[in-house]
Amino acid sequence: MRDSRRFACTRGLGKAMAVAALAAVSLAVSAGAASATTYTALGDSYSSGVGTRTFYNDGTECKRSPLAYPPLVASARSLTLTFAACSGAKTSDVLNNQLGSLNSTTGYVTISVGGNDAGFAKVIEKCAYPWPWTCWGDITNAENFMREKLPGLLDNVYNQIRSRATKAKVVVVGYPRLFNGVECNTLARISPGEQERLNQAADVMASVISARAKAHSYGYVDPRGAFSSHEICSGSEWLNGLSNPVSESYHPNVEGQKEYTREVETQIP
Repeated sequence: MRDSRRFACTRGLGKAMAVAALAAVSLAVSAGAASATTYTALGDSYSSGVGTRTFYNDGTECKRSPLAYPPLVASARSLTLTFAACSGAKTSDVLNNQLGSLNSTTGYVTISVGGNDAGFAKVIEKCAYPWPWTCWGDITNAENFMREKLPGLLDNVYNQIRSRATKAKVVVVGYPRLFNGVECNTLARISPGEQERLNQAADVMASVISARAKAHSYGYVDPRGAFSSHEICSGSEWLNGLSNPVSESYHPNVEGQKEYTREVETQIP
């Protein structure tokens, strides 16, 4: 009699444990499925799609493009996109304006930021001025900022992303070298020497951003290799030189954004 009661009790306990285990698995699968389909794109004009000349009419000045890599990646991977990237964004803008959609169910996050903090666009503008203006000192100042100040700014942003998107795969997206040493823009005569120094500054930026991404265990997209032979003034440009409107200058064009899409997709299963 005691044995039969013990068997019945054990059988009931086993059934309850099995039900609980199935429920836990079900919840885990549901949570994983939810997080695997949501994607937030953060950052600056390289993520918003400046350079493609085609933008959503979303009531902002962010210049978000349907031809930028975030919507292209989202479409290819069937992800639900929150497109928060905005032209001109610095690290402070990401912190103050772009993190609202992040939570524990966010599956993927991409971010490009740092160029505007270092004032890189202003440096290029200075380099494009006619003689006797020079930009050597401006480049050096930008590089010093990248080495000394930018790491802390990036760490703050990356920490805030992780504190909200606790389970997300985060991919940091870098910047290409812009120049190949050829002068083809008559209205923006950036000398071969200035182009070389600007490319060196891009390498400094890449080393800083990639190091901070690695420190946070984030993925990193380095576009410099892919964009080699597709710089401004090359036979197959993936980047705009001096353009009309000027805001389209020195940004990836439609082909450049397609390459960014390919690069980012390698980081998203």
